[in-house]
Amino acid sequence: MGLGASLYSGITGLTAHSERMTVIGNNLANVNTIGFKGSRMHFEDLLSQDYSTVNGVGQVGRGVRVSTIYSDFGQGSFESSTEATDMAISGDGLFIVSPKGEESKYYTRAGNFRFDEDGYLCDPHGYILQGWEVEQAGTTVSTTASTTDSGTASTRIIGTPTDIRLENFQSAPNPTTNISIVTNLDPSSPDNSTSATNPYFAMFNNWDGSADTPIASTRYAYSTTIKVFDDIGTGHNLTVYFDPVTLSNAGGDTVWEYMVTVDPTADKRILSGADGNLTPIGQASTSAAGVLMMGTMTFTTGQLSGMSAYTLKSNGGNNGGVKNLENWTLADFSTGGYPVFTANFLGKSNASTAEATNATPIQLDFGIANKDLSSNGTADPDTKGWATGLGTLPIHANAAQLSNIDNTAWLANFKDPAVSALASQSFDTGGSSTLFQSQDGYSAGVLQNVSVNREGVLSGHYSNGQVLELYAVTLATFTNQHGLRREGGNLFSETLESGPALTGQAGSTGKGTVDGNSLEMSNVDMATEFVRMITTQRGFQANTKVITTTDSMLGEVIAMKR
Repeated sequence: MGLGASLYSGITGLTAHSERMTVIGNNLANVNTIGFKGSRMHFEDLLSQDYSTVNGVGQVGRGVRVSTIYSDFGQGSFESSTEATDMAISGDGLFIVSPKGEESKYYTRAGNFRFDEDGYLCDPHGYILQGWEVEQAGTTVSTTASTTDSGTASTRIIGTPTDIRLENFQSAPNPTTNISIVTNLDPSSPDNSTSATNPYFAMFNNWDGSADTPIASTRYAYSTTIKVFDDIGTGHNLTVYFDPVTLSNAGGDTVWEYMVTVDPTADKRILSGADGNLTPIGQASTSAAGVLMMGTMTFTTGQLSGMSAYTLKSNGGNNGGVKNLENWTLADFSTGGYPVFTANFLGKSNASTAEATNATPIQLDFGIANKDLSSNGTADPDTKGWATGLGTLPIHANAAQLSNIDNTAWLANFKDPAVSALASQSFDTGGSSTLFQSQDGYSAGVLQNVSVNREGVLSGHYSNGQVLELYAVTLATFTNQHGLRREGGNLFSETLESGPALTGQAGSTGKGTVDGNSLEMSNVDMATEFVRMITTQRGFQANTKVITTTDSMLGEVIAMKR
């Protein structure tokens, strides 16, 4: 080794510090780049050459080289935005984008997305943000013995991540499948409809669906009306009538009969008649037109403790017609444990009973659900989920024991009733009232705006007042995120060193949350970069001194010849 080796050691120092200044310059150049992640260069000694010394073999270093360039994936600050589609990730994870029509995937922290002319949610390069479609919930009739679960689930996603695209900027109508009505029924109300033979269905006896006014206001104690929607989004008024039943020696229990009805002209159910042929029972053609469900509500010291429900089945027009209580049987249950009925507003075929193939069943929630939908061991499916305290189970509304008014145990009730905190009640508060009511149907609407929640769920806000969950944004993490390759344009690509992408919803294990109307700023800290710039400059200067000093030494060597 000689002075020439010193020159080359200095040159490696100049080269390394020049590259480090390039990294620093790139960081500072992107100090205002959305979602930019800074880099940091690390050095290592180049190699060491053996050198003989008195004490043995020593080593002399031969310079420096770049060891690694790590990306800094630290959290950047958030900047507020007026655009709903601007998103920022708080925590771990990257957005996934894909070029239109290609299978390749890129990853980014820059969340400045916009909808293009085709409805795709894209980044500035036209790459499409990836996400899962969201499953929309509905009501189904329970067909097997089961136990209901009242727990609520988070957003349910469908299939695999796909392009986020709004193909239709309209919200299709959604038929009503769930009605919740919570009332306070005045215990001092008089019994307005009475019947010696059918005391629990006296209002039904007074109902005449073929009349202009199906039931007189003097024949019930209270009523509440809610608008429901059919399959094409047309609204219909659904009215529930309530009337107390006069009991004798009932042990402190009180019973109210109820009747769920619609305008008889809107009732287009078609059932088997006495001649075996399909016969319209609605459209004001029969005296029972418009009655969809009836039953009883039992209160113990004012609290709802039991409920029965009866509906017409497919042969409901037999045996004396639909006004015959023998044709009204215990209702089916939804999978959530609520009794169901149907109206068939559109007159569809095979859609006039809750269990029919084309039916749109509607579950009725008074604040009480059935936790046990198991069978009673009989061949009759109408008994599933139902029980009684006395006598035999009154499957039909004309059961002989339903003429007894001395004990509420004669009535059918849920096998395992579960009363919610917000349930119908019967307290003396100065009159009957509706405390709460809701339904899940709606008419068609036009998309007005969108929003993104912390779970990355993209929701559409429509002119019909509905907020529908459309997509759940997919986030990706990597076992070795430092192995990602920078592709420019705020994009990263997967490599063998990074490992495959681990995808999931925002807020799930190992994934950060998403903030809408926000953008993540560059995580470059200018103060830190300036300090690094100073140390890099001084390092570069020191290496130039090595070269100039070595040059002077070589000059002295050459001068020895003179």
